[in-house]
Amino acid sequence: MRIRTDDEVYRVDAVWLGPPKATFPWRARYVAWLVGIPVFLLVLTTERWAGWSFGFFSTAWAFVATIVITRLITAKISHERPLGAVTAMAAKELNTPRERTTGTGGAASASRVRVRASRPLPKHRRRRQYQYDGYGGGAGAQGTPRARRSRPAAQAGR
Repeated sequence: MRIRTDDEVYRVDAVWLGPPKATFPWRARYVAWLVGIPVFLLVLTTERWAGWSFGFFSTAWAFVATIVITRLITAKISHERPLGAVTAMAAKELNTPRERTTGTGGAASASRVRVRASRPLPKHRRRRQYQYDGYGGGAGAQGTPRARRSRPAAQAGR
């Protein structure tokens, strides 16, 4: 037993052949007319923007370009993928964030690197550079660092 699907109904294109008793020599779907007319206007606008004058040959080339662009667009449109879905997909594709192939920032600079006159000693060979004087106050000699104020007196005197 063979089960027939309704695919034949969807395979029939909604085609406008032209006015009654004066049909066009080509078949064009309604969606092709819906896409083709704005594409033609865009192609004409682009030609004028590029500096081409309005004439027979420029309009003929606009028709040729419109037919090619319309065929490319309508090749993606079917009953399973309508014009609205193709338009939404194109908009999402154009607005999707892309991976950045170039690095951000400029050249590296050593302007914030601190430079000292003496070389630092390893951790196990470091000595205390100051003595705790028992008061919470200042340092003993000029140029030696102060003790931290947040330490209790018992820990600071070790």
